[in-house]
Amino acid sequence: METAPFFSDIIADFPAGEAWWIKAEDGVRIRVAQWRPEGTAEGTVLLFPGRTEYIEKYAHTAGDLAKAGFATLVIDWRGQGIADRLTGDPMIGHVRRFADFQLDVKAAIEAARELELPEPFYLLGHSMGGCIGLRALYEGLPVKAAAFTGPMWGIQMNRAQRPTAWVVGWASKRLGLSSLLVPQTSPESYVATAEFKDNTLTRNREMWDLMQRQLQEKPALSLGGPSINWLHDALLEMLDLSRKSPPALPGLTFCGTNERIVDKQRIRDRMASWPESELVMIEGGEHEVLMEDPATRGAILEQIIAHFRAAADQPVNRSISA
Repeated sequence: METAPFFSDIIADFPAGEAWWIKAEDGVRIRVAQWRPEGTAEGTVLLFPGRTEYIEKYAHTAGDLAKAGFATLVIDWRGQGIADRLTGDPMIGHVRRFADFQLDVKAAIEAARELELPEPFYLLGHSMGGCIGLRALYEGLPVKAAAFTGPMWGIQMNRAQRPTAWVVGWASKRLGLSSLLVPQTSPESYVATAEFKDNTLTRNREMWDLMQRQLQEKPALSLGGPSINWLHDALLEMLDLSRKSPPALPGLTFCGTNERIVDKQRIRDRMASWPESELVMIEGGEHEVLMEDPATRGAILEQIIAHFRAAADQPVNRSISA
C-alpha cells in the first residue's frame, strides 16, 4: 500500500485521516482512508459514500465515530474523488458495469485487514454506497450489522423519464455511446454550482458552505452528472436488489421526509420486509441527513452506534448472492 494524499486543509476543525492508494483486481486505483479512536476500538465502520462524494467529506462522521470508540475506513470509489476516473472527461461519473464496484469493496476489505483495523466490521452506506453496500451484503461482506442513510435502492423519476432511461441505456451500449453524459444532466458539480436555497442535500447552511469550499479549493474532487451506462446499470442493479429477500443481519435506515433524489417507496418496501430492522424518517430532512445540523447528526449517529453495539455478539454476515 502506498501513501495517498489526504486533504486536511479542507476539513475545517474535524480530525484528519490517513489515506492510501490501493488497486482493485482489474487494476483500477482507488483511495481509502482510516480514522482510529484513542485507546482500544470496539470495531471498524466501513463507510461507503454516495455518488460524487469523497473521503474528506466524512471527516466529521469519522471523528464522531472515533469519539464513540470506533475506527472508520472510508473509500473513494472508482470514477470519483481522486480515484481513477474512467472516461476521457473526468467530470462524467462513469462505470463500465455496476458490479465493478464490488471489486472496490473487496480491495477495501483487504486494505482494512492489512492495516489491522479492529474487527468486528460494520457497514454504513449512503446513497449509491447504500446500493453497493446492500449488494456486498449478499456477496458475503463480513459485517455484523448494517446502517444506511438515503440508500439508493431506487431513483426518483417521473413516468416519462423511466422508460426513456431504459431505452437510451440499451441503445447507447450498442452504439458505443454509453460513456456519454446522461441527457439533461450537468457536467458540473451540483454542490459547486447550486444555490443553498431549496437544494436537495441539506438544510444546514454551515455544512453546505463547507462542501462548496471543499470543491472550490480542491476542484479535482468535483464530479458532474452520470454517464448513460452508469444510469442504465444502476437501474438494473436496483431492480435486481429489489427482488431479493432481505439480508440475514440487523439493518437500520434513515431517510429524510423531504428526500427528492432516491425513491422513498423502495426504501419503505425494503425495510418493511427486513426482520431485525428499523426505518427512521427524519422530519424535513433532505438526502444527506449526515450533513445536517450537529443535533440531527448527533441523534442519528447515537442510534447507529447503539445499533452496532447491539449486534456485537451477532454472527458475522455470511449471506451469499443466489
